[in-house]
Amino acid sequence: MLQATSINMLNDFSIGAAYPNPFNPTTQLTLDLNIDANVSVKVYNTMGQLVDVIAEGQMTSGSYTLTWNGTNVASGVYLVQTEVGSEVHSQKIMLIK
Repeated sequence: MLQATSINMLNDFSIGAAYPNPFNPTTQLTLDLNIDANVSVKVYNTMGQLVDVIAEGQMTSGSYTLTWNGTNVASGVYLVQTEVGSEVHSQKIMLIK
């Protein structure tokens, strides 16, 4: 009789929810990489326009705390888009001044 075996492989990365959220003027995200990867973490407004780049480039495996400072932008809802390799994760954040 054959038995099914499942192996739980960790994803290449995980990104924590922005905290605090809502925020003024800074919020932080935790990025955990299980592999070395090309990473892009960008902030967009609700019109889809690029507002800021939090991180971009090759990063080694490990845990990172990323901070976004919204001092120079208006209050409102923004999207943080994290790309690691071909995987993409987006989350909404709200800046209240």
